[in-house]
Amino acid sequence: MTSTPVPNTFSSPKNLFTSSDNALDQLGSVPDLGIFLDSHLSPSVAKELLVTAQALVGPRGKGIYATDESPETMDALFQAAEDSDEQSPKTYSDGEKRERRKEWKKDAYEVLSSEYISGVILYPETLLDFNLGPTLTNKGIIVGVRAHDELAPLPTSPFEFIVQGLDNLLPRLQAARAAGARFSKWRAPIACTSPALELPSQVSLDVQAETLAMFAAISQEAGLVPIVEPDVEFSADASLERSVEVHEKVIGMIYARCREHGVLLEGTLIKPSFPQPGLKHPSRKSITPKDIALATVAVISRSVPSAVPGVVFLSGGLPSPVAISYLSAVNALVNSSSAPSPFARLPPLTFSYGRAIQGDAIKHWVKGEKQSMKASLEEACKGCYKATKGE
Repeated sequence: MTSTPVPNTFSSPKNLFTSSDNALDQLGSVPDLGIFLDSHLSPSVAKELLVTAQALVGPRGKGIYATDESPETMDALFQAAEDSDEQSPKTYSDGEKRERRKEWKKDAYEVLSSEYISGVILYPETLLDFNLGPTLTNKGIIVGVRAHDELAPLPTSPFEFIVQGLDNLLPRLQAARAAGARFSKWRAPIACTSPALELPSQVSLDVQAETLAMFAAISQEAGLVPIVEPDVEFSADASLERSVEVHEKVIGMIYARCREHGVLLEGTLIKPSFPQPGLKHPSRKSITPKDIALATVAVISRSVPSAVPGVVFLSGGLPSPVAISYLSAVNALVNSSSAPSPFARLPPLTFSYGRAIQGDAIKHWVKGEKQSMKASLEEACKGCYKATKGE
C-alpha cells in the first residue's frame, strides 16, 4: 500500500540526560507550553511529553499497535496458529523460536503505515535485542515500550495480582529511551465480578492505583509518555452496570494518585478496557455495540480529567470485528453529540490493539502466506482507523 510520506519528528531525538538539553531551560529557549507547569519536570521535558502524547492520538483516526507480548506468549500464539492447520505442528528450539519472533516483528513492522498507526508498543526484547525501533521511526511511527513485568498473586486475595517491575524501572526506561522509545505502557489487571463475589477488593484497587501512578511518575522522569492501562477483565458474572461502577472507581483512584505523585497529566494517556458485562452474565449475548458505547463514553466523561490528551482502548482479547465495532460505536456516539452533552467535550478516543489487529495475520504468516498476512494486517489497521472516525 502506498501512502503519503509523513514528516518524521521522532527519529534521532536528543538525550534528556545531557548537559546540552538542561541548558535549554536555563537559556529560556523552550517554546511556550500553553499550560500551567506546576510539576517537577523541566519545561523542555514537559514540552516533549506533550508533543508526543498529542501525536499518539492525532490526527483523528490514528492509533497504536500493541506488539508487547512476552516471548512466551508470542510463541504460544504461533503454536496456536499452527495447531489450527491440518498439518502436524513443528517443534522449535529456543534459538529458532527467537528467530521466528524477530522475523514476525520485522515483517509486521514493514507493512505498517503512518497513515493509520501513530505508535507501536514493543516488548524490550524487540526494542533492545532485535533493534527494530528504527524500522518504525524511519516511517514517522513513534516507538513505545512495555514497562511492566510479570504478575504475582496478591497475598490477601489469590484471585487478584500485584504487577512487578517498579524496583528497577527507571534504569530500564532510560535504556529504552536511549534505544529510541518515546512512550511506555503499564498494564494492571482488575478483577470484576458481581457485588456478591466481592471483586475487586479495595486493597487490590489501592495497590493498582498506586502502582500505576508510580509508574507514570517514573516514566516521565525518564522522558517517556506513560500510558496507564487499567484492564478490567470480563470473564466473570458482572453486569454492565457493575463494570461501569468498577471502571469509574479505579480510573478515579488512578488519577488521584497521579496528582499525589506530581504526574503531568497533559503528558499522559490512558488505555482502559471497554465496560461490558461478564461472559457469565445473562445479558452478555444480547448486549449491543450501542450499549457498550453509551457505557464507555459515560465512564470516560465522568472519570478521565480533561487535561489528558486522549484515550487508547485495549481490545482485551475480543475478536477483531467485536473490538472494531465497539470502537466505531463509541466514536459514532461522540460524532452525534453536541453541547451541552459532556460527550461532545471528550478527547480523541482511539485504539491500542494487539491481537485485534494481528490475529488473522499471524495465521497466514506461520503458513508462509506473506501476501495474505500483509493484506490482513493492512485491512485491520484501516478498519481501526475508520472505526476511530466513527465509520
